[in-house]
Amino acid sequence: MPKGKKKSRSDRHRIEGSLQTSDDDSYPNDNMSVLSNYSENCSVEDGNEGDDFAQENFEDKLVELIDGLSQKSSQGRVTSYKAFTKALIKKYMPSFIRDRTFTLCDCIEKSLKKGAAAEKSAAAELVAVICVQLGTEDAGEDVCRTIKPLLLSMACDKSATPSVRAECCTALGNIAFLSGSDMAENLTLMQQFESIFSGSFLKGDGSVPTTTPEAGVMHAAALNAWTLLFTLIGPGNIGTMINNSKSLPSLEHISELLQSAHLDVRMAAGEALALIFEVGRAENEAFEEDFADEVTETLKQLATDYHKYRSKKDRKQQRATFRDILQFIEDDTTNEVQVKIGKEVLLLDTWVKRKQYDALCTILGPSINNHLLENDLIKEIFEIDVTIVDSKIPAYAQLQMERHRKRVQNAANFKARTISRAKNRDKRSDF
Repeated sequence: MPKGKKKSRSDRHRIEGSLQTSDDDSYPNDNMSVLSNYSENCSVEDGNEGDDFAQENFEDKLVELIDGLSQKSSQGRVTSYKAFTKALIKKYMPSFIRDRTFTLCDCIEKSLKKGAAAEKSAAAELVAVICVQLGTEDAGEDVCRTIKPLLLSMACDKSATPSVRAECCTALGNIAFLSGSDMAENLTLMQQFESIFSGSFLKGDGSVPTTTPEAGVMHAAALNAWTLLFTLIGPGNIGTMINNSKSLPSLEHISELLQSAHLDVRMAAGEALALIFEVGRAENEAFEEDFADEVTETLKQLATDYHKYRSKKDRKQQRATFRDILQFIEDDTTNEVQVKIGKEVLLLDTWVKRKQYDALCTILGPSINNHLLENDLIKEIFEIDVTIVDSKIPAYAQLQMERHRKRVQNAANFKARTISRAKNRDKRSDF
């Protein structure tokens, strides 16, 4: 059989070029690749021009994704929501969001009202990221005021799927925490959360209720959102509010959640107890000593759990968490967690800070370090010095500087080797 014509070098370049062009035009998976590919190829000398081009190209991709939020395809809208959320997590750009607040709120409202479960969850997740971007600006308050009633209605709707309700609870807690809502509004919202996770309270006969794993995730999300808002309550009347009023659930009710069949609910309940005792002891050193003695035995069992019907991973995670909680309840000591921010260190030495940091990690993931350096709201929450940001060089710029330094060093070494070898060659030729 005749052999096919062998492709010339020019043919291969032409094919590769066409494939590269088609990849660049794909949607929406290439929204982040433009920045990384361009930053690797640009030099240090023309860095400012490259940054401007990359920023403009990045914003064009975001505009395309915003247009995709209102397309006819439901799956296409979900894809656009996820891609847009991922982009905002990686890059802090409040001015871009501020100019498009109305459009984003309109798309999110329609998705929460008429979208399917996956679309509603994706829209609720985006709301929290937008509030992280806008912080306490007027635009952020407008987003919270517009979307909050819809999220609350969805979270309390028993006909909605548990996954959607869980995502709405998480979003509600985050936006209320970030937007600086009034304390009275937060207490009302906390009561709504309690009505949700109360489904895991013990029955009247003292037995543990039977709940599905999906319902357990929803109860844990509501309890975590409740605990996040509790971090905003300063010492004052905690002892009265926690046991003698309807504003907050009693310690006995919260401790009942430690017997839940779901790990997420047990861990959320343990963290809630630690937070309550931390704030209460700041008000009164003898805060609920009798109850602390009672709950210690349960905490010890959870900290040394060996039951085989639970997975090894769950047992390990549970023991590690409840060892810290037990140590705090008994000895009033907290294990410090250190987070590196450039050359500085953020110290998480209280349960309040740890809870707030964990909540932001849930929203931002690994990109939280970028926001700790650039986001004014997050810097204010953790009292991070502004000068850290001014002296911080972007990671890609550091990489380019390091590559440039190595190229200069290698060039100098090559020149020195060439001169040395040339001298030796001259001596050999003379000999």
